[in-house]
Amino acid sequence: MCPSDIELDTRHQGHKMIVHCDAHGPKTTIKIRVDRLQVIQSLETEKSKEDKWSIQKMILLLIALGFLIGTAVGIYILVQYFMKPLVYQGSVPLQDHEASSRCNDTDNEVTTAPRRKVSFRINTENFLLEVQVEYRQEWFLTCHERWNEAWGTHVCRHLGYIRRGCPSGRIVALKCSECGSRSKSSRIIGGRDVALGRWPWQVSLYLNNRHVCGGSIVAQQWIITAAHCVQKSPQLSSWSVLAGIVTHSTTRPQASSSEVKKIIYHQKYNDRTHDYDIALMKLEKPLIYSDSIRPVCLPQYEQELPVGSECWVAGWGHTHPDNTHMPRGLKEAMVPLISTRKCNSSCIYDGDITPRMLCAGYLDGKADACQGDSGGPLVCQTDYTWRLVGVVSWGTGCAEPNRPGVYTKIGAFLDWIHKSIEED
Repeated sequence: MCPSDIELDTRHQGHKMIVHCDAHGPKTTIKIRVDRLQVIQSLETEKSKEDKWSIQKMILLLIALGFLIGTAVGIYILVQYFMKPLVYQGSVPLQDHEASSRCNDTDNEVTTAPRRKVSFRINTENFLLEVQVEYRQEWFLTCHERWNEAWGTHVCRHLGYIRRGCPSGRIVALKCSECGSRSKSSRIIGGRDVALGRWPWQVSLYLNNRHVCGGSIVAQQWIITAAHCVQKSPQLSSWSVLAGIVTHSTTRPQASSSEVKKIIYHQKYNDRTHDYDIALMKLEKPLIYSDSIRPVCLPQYEQELPVGSECWVAGWGHTHPDNTHMPRGLKEAMVPLISTRKCNSSCIYDGDITPRMLCAGYLDGKADACQGDSGGPLVCQTDYTWRLVGVVSWGTGCAEPNRPGVYTKIGAFLDWIHKSIEED
């Protein structure tokens, strides 16, 4: 029984049951599936939220992508701006053998790649002149436009001709004089005997048929020596140059004795301070190169070897400071380079070393150059090439402690050497 007009609200297994009663009993019963409706409404709400989140993620992704693209474009523009002087458009790297005879760029502008290190080399197989710019791995060929014979001499001297354009596709092949290699086979204290061909650029300078100084072959007709060797004896007929020997006791078939055509010593040479102690000798006839007669390379411009570099000095000078005996055979000794600052210290040469000099040897007097090897070579090996770094100039005593050998610094006279040879 239920009272009239009373609504009963009961729940049974997820359904809501509404019953209307009157005085006589139940009148109407209605069942409504409430939970299903609530689930559908909930799903629609979640879907709406997911759609909004997807749109937000898409917007964020597009913003990030746009930022990355903008950054990449900016970097590309900066790289193109800063690297533009370095580009050899159309030039061909060494590895591309098929294309090595052509280059296609039509830009004829000459550039010098300011403030960037530029390296040059000549391919030993085909003699093509190649250039490499700092921060680039490739070696590029040199174009032929505006090339002339004077440039050939200049490049052999400096190895420096660079340009961006190559309209004709013609490139430069250049063969400079070979130097600084040897066959495999005033003083040398603590030295050892030398085999023939070990120092093929070493020559003996004879004055009135007597060995007085050493020298170095730098070209077929040119010898570098010390100014103090030749200044007081300018008579050309009194001089001769003997190459291709290691001993004065016998004359070998491969030895070459040459007359001297011209002597040039530096106009600023000072016999008191030994500054500018350098000279050139021109021979009457070119030397014939062989395994025992070869030129030494000059240093590269602005090339500075590190302190302690192991260099070599050779000569026929005295092997004992208190001995007037001159050995028959060529002697050699390894001497490390000493910094100019240290060599100029008060306990060594006390400021006597000028920018045109360098020191090498042992401060304990282990090995040194001695009288009779003046003008001879001090050579150092860099990149498998022997270079004339110094000329034996002066020193105090022979192999005395804190008195290393002093040499004329060849790197300070490169312009003078080339100018003297070219103007002759």
